[in-house]
Amino acid sequence: MTNICSDNLAASRDFYTKLFDFKVDFDSDWFVHLISKNKNLELGIIDRTNEIVPKDFQNNPQGFYVTFVVDNVDEIFRIAESEKFEIISEPRDMFYGQRRLLLKDPNGTLVDISSPIKDFKF
Repeated sequence: MTNICSDNLAASRDFYTKLFDFKVDFDSDWFVHLISKNKNLELGIIDRTNEIVPKDFQNNPQGFYVTFVVDNVDEIFRIAESEKFEIISEPRDMFYGQRRLLLKDPNGTLVDISSPIKDFKF
């Protein structure tokens, strides 16, 4: 399970549930727990300033990004556009065999959404 620190739990919850196959398993004023419908993936969203987050880690994210591999990145792109989510890079084919979309979540986290390119060969 990955936890993302957030200044706006509701906006973060909505971002991830609208784009991906997550349902809300727990929702409070300090923590949201999301779980994929097949129960294979969990994502936590925690209030950045909550006492269980060490002070030195309550800053905006940098130096990492979260990747989700999906069946159709273009479908996720259409949702992101309709929801007016911040798009860093529209879907494009990458040299390593993935079609990739980059978004910024409401917390400033870079979100890489990729799909394998069918019949790609190195």
